[in-house]
Amino acid sequence: MRDLKHLGRSRPNPLIRHWKTIMVSTLLVLVLVPLSIVLVRKAAQAVSSWQTARPQPAAPAIRKTPLGDDIFRVADSLLPNATVSNATLTAVAEDGIRLHYSIQPSLQQRIQSYLEAVRPPYAVLVALEPDSGRVLALNSFSAVDPAWQQSGPYQVYPMASLFKMITAAVALEQRKITPETVMEFRGRLVSESPGNWAPHPRGRNHRMDLTSAMAKSVNPVYGLIASELLGKEQLQQAVNRFGFNRSLLLPGVPAVPSPAPAVETVPALRLQGCGLDHDLKVSPIHAAAITAAFANRGVMPAPRLVDRAERDGSLLQLPPPRTVTRVVSPETADSLTRMLLTTVTHGTSRKAFRGPDGRRLTSEMKIAAKTGTIDGDNPKGHYTWFAAYAPAERPRIALVALVINHDRWKIKASHLGEQALSAFFREP
Repeated sequence: MRDLKHLGRSRPNPLIRHWKTIMVSTLLVLVLVPLSIVLVRKAAQAVSSWQTARPQPAAPAIRKTPLGDDIFRVADSLLPNATVSNATLTAVAEDGIRLHYSIQPSLQQRIQSYLEAVRPPYAVLVALEPDSGRVLALNSFSAVDPAWQQSGPYQVYPMASLFKMITAAVALEQRKITPETVMEFRGRLVSESPGNWAPHPRGRNHRMDLTSAMAKSVNPVYGLIASELLGKEQLQQAVNRFGFNRSLLLPGVPAVPSPAPAVETVPALRLQGCGLDHDLKVSPIHAAAITAAFANRGVMPAPRLVDRAERDGSLLQLPPPRTVTRVVSPETADSLTRMLLTTVTHGTSRKAFRGPDGRRLTSEMKIAAKTGTIDGDNPKGHYTWFAAYAPAERPRIALVALVINHDRWKIKASHLGEQALSAFFREP
């Protein structure tokens, strides 16, 4: 009987059980999905409200381009990215102002190509228009330290024999000498021992006129002018007038002040007068302004890097051309020019002008020039300088070149200067 009852029970239908599961699942989906959507939306709204209420970081402000003297500094920082447009070098500042440089693109490019080809350890060239101060070329190159290139024209380096121009100018201004004055001295022309330079009273001294001594860069002659004809006070006053020891000399130019410390002894004064004082330093752009002053008959111009600035096609007002100071009289500048004329023909830079371009230049015009050579430590190397302006009668360009070599010399500054003069006067 028990077994019969068991056999008589009905088993659950599998199909009904399956549909129950589906209905329960569907019901859960219909309830939970809308609830989840509501919760997600609420969470998103909460996050959005929190982000809105939270202080937001300010967008970086666009720096306004200064249109005063600081325009030189801004233009210099933009120069590596400048491009040529309609034969003019231009760059666009952060606020959209377009700067038109005074630089001659063809001259700038030829010099830069030359430097990249010869690859000197360090080299700088600065060229100015003497009467206006417009920068015609501003080149800087280093094969060993590319980071140096941006500051190269504005750092200070031992001035070497370029200082002989100042020593001569001061003595000319005070009527202590003329270009034809003959001086007696002892020692080799390139002697660096000032205690042996004074002429011996019994004779047997060297004799040389000051123009020849300038061309050959004779150390004893210009050292003796400083010690015997000028004195430390007059020379110190002169260097201050030429812009040394002044923190703000060239408006807006980011140049390190050029130091010329006072000296106390006669040997130190002689070394300073001929440019062998390693503590007497100058930046290439300051040296170019000094050279331009001699070319400009005694008036030092303030360097200008930007000819004009515009925004949306409208010209903006820039500071007018200006002068820094008068360093010597026109007559003194003319006399000094006469003393500088033989440097490229018979003096210390004659070899740099032996090539076809150099010979053509010296046959077509007179070039006033001065060289300098000295060792330095920052950066370490052998320093050569070359300063020049041409044509000497009515100068259109004044330039200064500095090349720092290691033990194996690449080029001298006079070679770089000759390249720049040749490139400039090849222009139509």
